[in-house]
Amino acid sequence: MKILILSETQVAELMPMPACIEVMREALSALARGAYHQPLRRMMRPPNAPGLLGLMPAYRAGEGGKPGAFGLKAVGVFAGNPAIGLDSHQGAVLLFSGTTGEPMAVMSGSAITAIRTAAVSGVATALLAREDAGDLAILGAGVQARTHLDAMVSVRKIRRVRVASRSLAHAQRFAEESAAKHGVPVLAVASAEEAVRGADIVVTVTSASEPIVSRAWIADGAHLNVVGSSFPKAREVDTATMAASRLFVDWRESTLNEAGDYLFAAAEGAVGPDHIRAELGEILAGKAKGRTGPTEITLFKSLGIATEDLASAEYLYRVAKERGVGSWAEL
Repeated sequence: MKILILSETQVAELMPMPACIEVMREALSALARGAYHQPLRRMMRPPNAPGLLGLMPAYRAGEGGKPGAFGLKAVGVFAGNPAIGLDSHQGAVLLFSGTTGEPMAVMSGSAITAIRTAAVSGVATALLAREDAGDLAILGAGVQARTHLDAMVSVRKIRRVRVASRSLAHAQRFAEESAAKHGVPVLAVASAEEAVRGADIVVTVTSASEPIVSRAWIADGAHLNVVGSSFPKAREVDTATMAASRLFVDWRESTLNEAGDYLFAAAEGAVGPDHIRAELGEILAGKAKGRTGPTEITLFKSLGIATEDLASAEYLYRVAKERGVGSWAEL
């Protein structure tokens, strides 16, 4: 049996942001139609370990007699990695035959996570941000900040960007590199408030555990992609922001069980399950509406789901075979 191996560089080469946005649109719509099955992710947090290990399985049912597929992402989350020049998310995505269960591929989990997470925010922004939105605030200056800027310029005409980070030097380096890459003004600012005030698109991609965004800073009509916190005890936005926003998610079940931004607000009595307006896939499938007015605040709470990893892996496997990219190993 031969198995395909794709490196971080090869994943990025084969799945540029515009292509991944289309893959995510199709996957989220299929999820809403019941084509994917996924349980909640499982997390292992050993006492005193510097990080955790998450397991994210999914299955795509076949259609018209065609085979389906299984996928599994095993991902380590290590908050200290950026200090030593590594992505905080490390791991692999595995692709298995839906017919025999045979392993078909092992791919860089870091690269897939970085690209597909931002691509889903791109889908959300295309669906929910005002058509004229172009003033972008990014909180965070790491891997996800870079891929999210790629996604935002893919779906909206971005006029200017303000970026804030715990390290102003990191924000300045991000601003210099991004302005040169995208040809738009990118300004490093000293605070989250300075970045967010006046923005009509806000992206939060930090490792914060306490709110870094206040409702008082958010302009009417803004759209927020809240991405960085993916655990029940961490959040990036305050309760007032959650309560004031029309909330959209990738998957209800994960939001109700894992999203600290939602769970803290719910514990304070500000929101409940009915506050979730729709999953992105439900909008794509025509089952729900997105933005309904120019002044409402829309918020997409991203957690990242196994469906997105499996869809990415199937796309990459197909394109890698077509282009002859990757290494094959006997297993």
